Amino acid sequence: MFEDLDNSSIKSRTIFKVNVWQRESNPDAYTPKMVSIGPYHKKNTQLGPMKKYKLLYRRRFLQRNKRLDVKSYISELEKVKEKVLKCYEDIEKFGNDSHEFCEMLLFDGCFVVEFIRECCGIYPKGEDKIININDSYIFRDLMLLENQLPFFVLNKLHFMTKQVDEFSLAILADKLFTLQEMSPNYSFTEREYCNEGNIKHLLHAAHIFSCHGLNPMKNSKNDKTSPTVMPNATELSEAGVSYAKVKNMTSLFDIKFENGLMTIPYFQVVDGSETLLRNLIAYEQQSSDVDPTYFSDYATFMDHLINSEKDVNLLCQKGIIENWIGEDKEVASLFNKIGKGVTTYSNFYYKEEIKKTIEYREKPWNRMKANLMHNYFSSPWVGASTVAAIILLILTTIQTILTFTGPLKK
Repeated sequence: MFEDLDNSSIKSRTIFKVNVWQRESNPDAYTPKMVSIGPYHKKNTQLGPMKKYKLLYRRRFLQRNKRLDVKSYISELEKVKEKVLKCYEDIEKFGNDSHEFCEMLLFDGCFVVEFIRECCGIYPKGEDKIININDSYIFRDLMLLENQLPFFVLNKLHFMTKQVDEFSLAILADKLFTLQEMSPNYSFTEREYCNEGNIKHLLHAAHIFSCHGLNPMKNSKNDKTSPTVMPNATELSEAGVSYAKVKNMTSLFDIKFENGLMTIPYFQVVDGSETLLRNLIAYEQQSSDVDPTYFSDYATFMDHLINSEKDVNLLCQKGIIENWIGEDKEVASLFNKIGKGVTTYSNFYYKEEIKKTIEYREKPWNRMKANLMHNYFSSPWVGASTVAAIILLILTTIQTILTFTGPLKK
């Protein structure tokens, strides 16, 4: 048993099964709907209809390099089989049938590589796209933590069939993320793209590109206190905090609080938002080498900020959230559930912002000023009435003073 434990190489695992406490609030968010990739969902019979499309993609893949046949690719995959097995959890049974396992790697790997190429417009002239349905349905499944192949497998297959002028797989993946409107507005250098050895799988590539350019040392000071609970958006608004959408957004995580103003990047809530966020969070939560855990910390911060549909409505009015999934209470439920089971650490990315908001709310003058604004200047008409009442009070006071002082002067 101890020998098996050592052989399992826990530290080398990069493609995990999602923990029970994260899965239980929404199991569907971690389950493929269209296509299975890798061993975890291989036996899901509901995904059988995609097999014919996988065969079509494999045929196109094999036509790219006529000098190599299926046996050649299987032979190359045999060389990395043991390394691949160590990337997964509890799939030792596949090690007993080396050919079956490598056949699966080739079958699924061809599909992923060719699908990425197709989305980037790299397919034979005169031919149509093999899959004409909305790309986002397939993309959704390719971003599931349990639905991954190691990136070095995909990279090997791509390299064996790429044309001389074809981009690397990392660049093509970034183009795919851009097409799906989830890539940041950063310019990557060729050196950063070429560092493909650090990419573990497609979901990790999405994580890398989303977090590029952020400061990982932001909260690495001597302050090791755990993050405290922050008031929700409505409570902060009642204490005088105002909200604004970040201009020239470069990152989802660029949340700032200064002098009573909280700026938050725009976030469009669509049908696939929860699935993507959940899987990126699950990857962070189960990876020992991801630090800081940007998506986990973002989900925790938004869970604090959003407690009910009133908070969502407030952020929607400010243009921070755009709701495409239904009622505001559904968005509130999304953020409240997505934060369950998420662990935060002493280097919590938004620790300073939470600290500042709490200090701002506790100042009596800020609460008094906010109370005046809410009760007496909540709208132009209320404000005009308040000003008119103050002027009338001043004039009445002056008239009273003059009434008493007039006879004295005589």
